[in-house]
Amino acid sequence: MSEAGHGWIGRLVCIALALLSSACASNQLQAPPSQAVSVIEAPRSERGNPPFYEVFGKRYHVLGSGQGYRERGIASWYGRDFHGQPTSGGERYDMYAMTAAHKTLPIPTWVEVKNLSNGKRVIVKVNDRGPFVAGRIIDLSYTAAEQIDMIGAGTARVEVRALGTPPAATPASTQAAERGFSIISEAVADVPSPTDQPFRQLYIQVGAFSERGNAADLTDRLKQHGFADSFVVSSPDALHRVRIGPLASAEHFDRVNNDLKSLGVEGGHVVTEN
Repeated sequence: MSEAGHGWIGRLVCIALALLSSACASNQLQAPPSQAVSVIEAPRSERGNPPFYEVFGKRYHVLGSGQGYRERGIASWYGRDFHGQPTSGGERYDMYAMTAAHKTLPIPTWVEVKNLSNGKRVIVKVNDRGPFVAGRIIDLSYTAAEQIDMIGAGTARVEVRALGTPPAATPASTQAAERGFSIISEAVADVPSPTDQPFRQLYIQVGAFSERGNAADLTDRLKQHGFADSFVVSSPDALHRVRIGPLASAEHFDRVNNDLKSLGVEGGHVVTEN
């Protein structure tokens, strides 16, 4: 890890990981699912938190709070090309620090990211905006992505949830509050709440046509070559989109996309259901 990665954020992450370990070993940090858990309200950065902003013609509204935030989707990572560049929060991006980019969470917000394919978890500080790619919900720093084994694949299906403080006033929770934050208990995390973001299915889109007949022809061709889950989605903008799915994982997308290329079908990309 670089010198920048050993600053106060690095220390904060180490403390959080230690608290996570003690939560697994002690019942003191376990809260009944019925009890409310409040997310820490860190002071907002002076930069990176407008009420809304637009990228590529799409408007994003920054959340007033990270409270109750939990979402599943695709994570990606960014590295050397952005190393040393300013983030939306004003800090310099350090590919070796434990940070992330998110489109709508307040800057800063600390989140836990769990790789759903292997169960590995990492705690990161959101200090940047992005990723602005369809189907992706968070961009991790190089080191954060490395710790949950997603560097090689480039993407991973993850669960992202904001960190908070246990409701019980125990010595452990008091220490946690003094240090900045602690971990939402597993008991609470396993119970869906009304504020959870819905889990959206993922598909690969391979074409968009103004004529439905052309979309149907491509779908028939795909089915003849074994893509039985191909279908056409027609929308009010008079486009007929050919999609395959739903996809089970990022690795599933890679396999399908490679098979499509062998048929001469290029340009497949991930989309989510509306």
